[in-house]
Amino acid sequence: MNTLRRRRILILTFLFCGGSVTVALAIFALQQNINHFYLPAEVLDGTAPIAREIRAGGMVVQDSVKHYEEGLKTTFDLSDLEGSIFSVEYEGLLPTLFREGQGAIVVGQLLPSGTFVAHQVLAKHDENYVPPELRELHEANDP
Repeated sequence: MNTLRRRRILILTFLFCGGSVTVALAIFALQQNINHFYLPAEVLDGTAPIAREIRAGGMVVQDSVKHYEEGLKTTFDLSDLEGSIFSVEYEGLLPTLFREGQGAIVVGQLLPSGTFVAHQVLAKHDENYVPPELRELHEANDP
């Protein structure tokens, strides 16, 4: 084999190996940052991983929201309206649209006890929602 051909094969082999390592590292990094979405039934049946950051969503169960006097801690239950209900603990300010009977998405970790500890709560709303601060402006511009 002449030296030019050997050099080309060596360069192509190096590029292939380098590309493979780059793709493998990218896939590994992406797997660590993916937040899968789970329904309440999946949280309860063990499909959702324990002690990993996940997203879960459902409807806030009526009369389940409890605000503690000390701090900003709140507990509530989420349901899929088919009988699957799990408890959520959250410490922080809840979104303005958060209320019982409405949809919510929580981001956090599922504990071995079955309680979901959220560090973020998102309230779901429809496309017609207008924030209270912009309601007057919206009504003035609406014919």
